[in-house]
Amino acid sequence: MNLSLLAIIIYAAGIVLGALFLDLWGAETSILKGIIGLVWTAIFLITLFYAEKKSNKD
Repeated sequence: MNLSLLAIIIYAAGIVLGALFLDLWGAETSILKGIIGLVWTAIFLITLFYAEKKSNKD
């Protein structure tokens, strides 16, 4: 399985779980929940960058 595809699947699963259990898209979202979403997205982008860099290297 391609590392980029794996990273995308894990990211999407994390977003769905965050929406269901943390209520990230609720009407009363706190700053902490917003920061959690931003950090999760930043981790995803960093992972995607390194996965693409590794796949281009091989």
